Amino acid sequence: MFALIDCNNFYASCERVFRPDLIGKPVVVLSNNDGCVIARSNEAKDLGIPMGAPAFEFEKIFEKHQVHVFSSNFALYGDMSARVMDVLSNYSPEMEIYSIDEAFLKLKGMEHFHLQEYGRQMRAKVTRWTGIPISVGMAKTKSLAKVANKIAKKYAEKTGGVYIIDSEEKRIKALKWLKVGDVWGIGRQHTKKLIARNVFTAHDFTMLDDMWIKKHLSIVGLRLKHDLQGIPTLDLETVQPKQSIATTRSFDKNYTEFEQLKERISTFAVSCAEKLRSQNSSCKSIMVFIHTNGHRNDLPQYARNIVVKLPFATNSSIELSTFATQALQKIFKEGYAYKKAGVVVTDLTDEKNRQLTMFETSDARHIPLMQVMDKVNTLYGQQKIRLGSQSPKFVWKMKQDRLSPRYSTNLADIITVNV
Repeated sequence: MFALIDCNNFYASCERVFRPDLIGKPVVVLSNNDGCVIARSNEAKDLGIPMGAPAFEFEKIFEKHQVHVFSSNFALYGDMSARVMDVLSNYSPEMEIYSIDEAFLKLKGMEHFHLQEYGRQMRAKVTRWTGIPISVGMAKTKSLAKVANKIAKKYAEKTGGVYIIDSEEKRIKALKWLKVGDVWGIGRQHTKKLIARNVFTAHDFTMLDDMWIKKHLSIVGLRLKHDLQGIPTLDLETVQPKQSIATTRSFDKNYTEFEQLKERISTFAVSCAEKLRSQNSSCKSIMVFIHTNGHRNDLPQYARNIVVKLPFATNSSIELSTFATQALQKIFKEGYAYKKAGVVVTDLTDEKNRQLTMFETSDARHIPLMQVMDKVNTLYGQQKIRLGSQSPKFVWKMKQDRLSPRYSTNLADIITVNV
């Protein structure tokens, strides 16, 4: 048996944990730079506020219905997610963290447990220990557990937030209820193709010929069909290191000077290096790009990128900053107003298996230096220690006019209790 645990309206629920006065009131959370709606409470959904709604277009609706609007507080959400996952890990030794608010548990050997009660205990403990409400779906396969979770969430009053597909009758009934476009793993383009073939539900999908699915949806689609049929095909996945890492930003104003871009590119390279070290990887290639504002027809346009093969694999902030700056020198042109730039590191390799070269290699002295930098920056705040090529004052800051306190990760934001 598999269980899929999904946090209900996760970002909105995180805000409510520390603001219980918001329970029962409409809440939305905005994307980076307060752009679009990326999370909604049920009350906000009932008002017809769609996912992805541009915030500036819905300001009047927010004001009219007294919608509580928050900027994305990823420090808070990440910490709350870690707490939820820590509680869930006590319910099975085999766990896959699927996203910030979802996790699969493999309930191996628990087929004879009272799974409904087990799910209720799980739900109660997560809510009691973290304040985050969850839904629990259980079934013989991962994809069916996902379907069961949708039913548990959709009919929470009837199911108590826990639903189990444990019979053929329940499986067929659930698949006939679920629209094909809502099936886990079937995207928009495949949905259009399936509807054109009169496939409207998940059950219709499982009735399709294997050869047709393999031809039009590949072997991945065929595995999904078998999983939905109750044949265990998809197992828990281990977290794989990223194959490329990028740091890109649009600037708050146009940059015309090389030194301005050099500082930003150096900072982006340092960010990539930190991410490499966090997953114990090094890179052997780096790409740097710059471009002007394509929406400004009154200004001359220019866009260019360059990929540099490094003489050795590295994750040193110093070395990657140097290589990135050299790359920028080759593509920078004067006379243009640059609006965006970025650094992408690719051709990643495991740090333990880094291949050394005979004549050029990464400076071994950087290893303990980077370890100290990472430790200090983790303890005392991002970019407390920087390279000389980085501005000591410039701190990249998104537009977050409605940011809530970082209640659980910043001592200055901890809740004050009046007694």
